[in-house]
Amino acid sequence: MSRWSERVDDLLYDGETVDEQVEIGTSSVVVTSHRVLAFTPEGDGANFQQVDRPNVTGVSLQSGGESKFLRQAARAAMYGLVLIVAGLLLPIDDVLSGVGLPSSTGQLGIGGVMGMFQQMLSLLRNLDDFMRLVGALLLLFAIVPMGVYLWTRGQTLEIGVAGDEPIRIQAPETEGEAIAERLESVILPAGVSGEPDSRLGSLLG
Repeated sequence: MSRWSERVDDLLYDGETVDEQVEIGTSSVVVTSHRVLAFTPEGDGANFQQVDRPNVTGVSLQSGGESKFLRQAARAAMYGLVLIVAGLLLPIDDVLSGVGLPSSTGQLGIGGVMGMFQQMLSLLRNLDDFMRLVGALLLLFAIVPMGVYLWTRGQTLEIGVAGDEPIRIQAPETEGEAIAERLESVILPAGVSGEPDSRLGSLLG
């Protein structure tokens, strides 16, 4: 079965021509006279993205992984450290050391209630140990998303888009820089910058 990147002519507008086509693993970037077409059939998002060439601000190579796993690891580690520190510093035993129950609760007819109160006191006296245990478990859990982040970490080719999210494509370790330079030289002809015109900005300001 042929891929859409092999049938680019079917997607061209009248008068539009192909200037360059670059294969990047299973992905493909096609630069036409009017647009930049990105085919990413195995990516997480859409299989096809496009942007008009004047809206491309540049092409760069970024290193990183799935940031959501890094955020999960950071949150778990932070909560774990907070619980451990709190469990070490809070003087729960000192506060509850003077709290006790009268020995004649059975005669008062409230032995059941006082029994529940005694259990609550016992739990509170062990709260610091429980906090340290949960904190340690959270620190251990943080290792899992951090490992996933490191496993997914790699090079990503980013095609900057003015006013929108960049087009991201997984890039090979060895040829990523060369591909980025090649695409940028084709998308942005000599003498043309993808950055906003500073003179226009000063006039508008």
